Amino acid sequence: MNYDFKKIEQKWQEKWRKNPYFNTKDRSNDKKFYCLDMFPYPSASGLHVGHWKGYVFSDIYARMKFLQGYNVLHPMGWDAFGLPAENAAIKLGLHPKENTEKNVANIKRQINQIGSIYDWSREVDTTDPKYYKWTQWIFLQMYKAGLAYMSDAPINWCPSCMTGLANEEVVAGNCDRCGTATTKKSVRQWVLKITEYAEKLLNGLDGLDWPERVKLMQKNWIGKSSGATVFFDIADKTNLKLEVFTTRPDTLFGATFIALAYDHPLVDSLTDAKQKTLVSSFVEEMKNKPASQDRFAEDTEKKGVFLGSYAISPINNEKLPIYLASYILSGYGTGAIMAVPAHDSRDFEFAKKYDIEIREVVKSTSEISNLYDENGNLIFAMEEDGSLINSAEFNGLDAKTEGAKKIIQFLESKKLGNAKTCYKLRDWIFSRQRYWGEPIPIVHCSKCGVVPVDEKDLPIVLPEVENYAPTGTGESPLANIESWVNTKCPKCGGAAKRETNTMPQWAGSCWYFLRYPNPNLNDKAFAPEDMKYWMPVDLYVGGIEHAVLHLLYSRFYIKVLHDLGYLSFDEPFKKLFNQGMVCCLSSKSGKVEKMSKSKGNVVNPDDMIEEVGVDALRLYMLFIGPPDMDVEWQTNSLKGTKNFLNRLWKFIFTEGSIVDVAPVESKKRFHLFLKDFQERLDSFRVNTAVSAMMEYLNDLVDNNLKFDKELLEKFLSAISVVVPHFSSELFETLLNKELEIASWPTYDPALVVCNEVEVVIQVNGKFRGNVKVIKGSSQAIVEKDVQPIVEKWLEGKTVVKVIYVQDKIINFVVR
Repeated sequence: MNYDFKKIEQKWQEKWRKNPYFNTKDRSNDKKFYCLDMFPYPSASGLHVGHWKGYVFSDIYARMKFLQGYNVLHPMGWDAFGLPAENAAIKLGLHPKENTEKNVANIKRQINQIGSIYDWSREVDTTDPKYYKWTQWIFLQMYKAGLAYMSDAPINWCPSCMTGLANEEVVAGNCDRCGTATTKKSVRQWVLKITEYAEKLLNGLDGLDWPERVKLMQKNWIGKSSGATVFFDIADKTNLKLEVFTTRPDTLFGATFIALAYDHPLVDSLTDAKQKTLVSSFVEEMKNKPASQDRFAEDTEKKGVFLGSYAISPINNEKLPIYLASYILSGYGTGAIMAVPAHDSRDFEFAKKYDIEIREVVKSTSEISNLYDENGNLIFAMEEDGSLINSAEFNGLDAKTEGAKKIIQFLESKKLGNAKTCYKLRDWIFSRQRYWGEPIPIVHCSKCGVVPVDEKDLPIVLPEVENYAPTGTGESPLANIESWVNTKCPKCGGAAKRETNTMPQWAGSCWYFLRYPNPNLNDKAFAPEDMKYWMPVDLYVGGIEHAVLHLLYSRFYIKVLHDLGYLSFDEPFKKLFNQGMVCCLSSKSGKVEKMSKSKGNVVNPDDMIEEVGVDALRLYMLFIGPPDMDVEWQTNSLKGTKNFLNRLWKFIFTEGSIVDVAPVESKKRFHLFLKDFQERLDSFRVNTAVSAMMEYLNDLVDNNLKFDKELLEKFLSAISVVVPHFSSELFETLLNKELEIASWPTYDPALVVCNEVEVVIQVNGKFRGNVKVIKGSSQAIVEKDVQPIVEKWLEGKTVVKVIYVQDKIINFVVR
């Protein structure tokens, strides 16, 4: 019997469409597993093989939990509003709705080809009025709680997308969607007070089972800084005081100038008449520079201009010149710093450029070579801890601990400053001057002012338009639809106008996981009993690119809904897994890069399925490398997984491979495989779980091992999470059963106890860990097993040789 993958896969996908036995059941089962993928933007016309990596990965765990008797919720939907979808439609000359619907249909077809057990009866679409009714409802709850407000302050503006952007959407000064350099522009905006949740967002990270790099990215973005505010008098201006924030109050005696952001509110008051032309020119230059939140960027040129005025140090009465500086941001701290060039690298660079005194006030207690030139001057800023010097009565104190504490106490006692905590996180610019988004449920009344729409009038439906192109004026295209804009005030009944800004794409994706448990609710966004049963999400799978945007925003939404009494939990995702990217040789650059149409390196899964089949492609996507690492696509390697399935099929159908009662040695080897396979899946080493399948087949063939029907059923049940079509066909053909009734197999500890050894892992003779392997394992097998453990020590190194002492040590010699 030949392995006809096309016929088999088509047969089972059709069966699963007619009988989705894996769909979510009611809440009677006390064992639940909520497995969720970050739902896709249907802005592109279809998937490439890179998208498969996360979808196949999540399907393994949804299938495994189903076989273990869990009630599994594994839904899928569409993040279809926002810039990605609208920009794609503009390029094609189509209406966003038309283009989105076309893309959804094709991507859904492709996702179904994967053979994943998605429950399509729970599908959601952020552009469906029945869904965004509740997105608007959540906004109203935030508005009523004082967490949403209007602002006319300068914001990040993308001249290409022609809309305002949140700080989180600006990467190195560029729009994260189109890559265009952003500018600053004053536009009327809706803003959410995410800063009120800075501490809760920071503290909540500690209890999450998330990758450390994601937690660190969020911590850095929130950017908690403890220090002090210090009040400086202004020379010759008795009515002015300047408040600065510093994280190093211990270095107050080393301050030799003050630096302000170009848009600090006191710039005009502090600018001397002789300096006005220079200052105005500098301010205009800063306004037109690409926006960037990162004042701490080390590679940007430090520029500034002297205002012509001086501040008086509260601790020694020295006159300190006041500058505007390019590396100071008004949104961080107070928008003003006391600059200590000897102990801050940015201040040091600025001081050297403008010939400002560099005064050392901290003497390092560690040995730092080449700190001074031949004249005893600092060559670079000394940012290490140490003892205070040149600091009057505070000399000799440890700078960052006792010194900082004593100087803050001095400032507070004299009412010259106080301890303070600041955050880098800024409030979330929430509105977009675009068409394709949720209308904001607010009206503007000349009599009553800003008035929220009555909840009974939701949803405020996005009107149909012919011209949806962005205006670039700061107004949404909705502003031109008078019949929609003109309305009545919910409060006084008089003439009023609707809000014409729309919500960002993140609005619908911040809470979609709350809707999946019951997507057809009409009277509420989500039911408390569903939330109690299903939430939080047990496993959330998606890309690292959403570490700060989607994940931070979602956590904020959930914490707000918790504090408002709608949810009993305040973190949405228990376990987060970030799959790595699939990269491929670009026909344009000649380099291996992330798959993208713009780079000319997209591989269409439709073509691969036609060539090798779904299960062979699933197998390859898992085997290609560690699931959390970026990997390089190699089309030729697909033949290997296709050949493996052919070999396995052939072995199972070889006469004599299935017997009435399997010999003891066959049972032992099978249970060793099962143990290995389970442990590797449990630790998310799916690539090595596939290796376990391959190693087992080699042993079956080489040692003439046998299956009986009990072993075969357990084997097919286990590998069904990886190759479901293949397993389903053999279940039916050889066992006369459906995979639907299978259960997850467990190994017999008595059959594996004596066949496992612990191998010590070394790199250049240094201990780096250990790994359990089957006794007598070859070097090749052990090398595969230890690869994820030693990867970080081998990165950037050349492996000269590998020394393997069987069952004892594997040592990588590198240079």
